[in-house]
Amino acid sequence: EWMRTILVSVLILFMGFIVWDLAKKSKAGRFGSMILFFVLGLGVAAFVIKSVVIGLIESGAL
Repeated sequence: EWMRTILVSVLILFMGFIVWDLAKKSKAGRFGSMILFFVLGLGVAAFVIKSVVIGLIESGAL
């Protein structure tokens, strides 16, 4: 369980680096970079919410 958390965290950081590099190389500007990171943040938030909901369902709270 904890290893998956560590590996997913490293993957998220790596994806953040990829998005930063993409924004820099494509000269997206401040607004374009914010949009790119916002979309990445939504993906991360969806993963966290999914994990929380699954934990609640398995514990019988939902």
